[in-house]
Amino acid sequence: MPRKPNYGLNKHRKEQDRKAKKDAKIIDRQQRRDERSSPVNDRPGSATMDRADTSLELPPKEES
Repeated sequence: MPRKPNYGLNKHRKEQDRKAKKDAKIIDRQQRRDERSSPVNDRPGSATMDRADTSLELPPKEES
């Protein structure tokens, strides 16, 4: 009598492939997010600096 095919093994492989593809997408998104955010934060005067460092000087008041 011939042995039954192991369909569960094929299903398991498909699940592994789907998980690997999903994980690769997550890693790719994270890398792109990091690439977009890191150059902005490295620039002087970026939004991450404290407000005290970026305060504007007001012109002197005129005397009447």
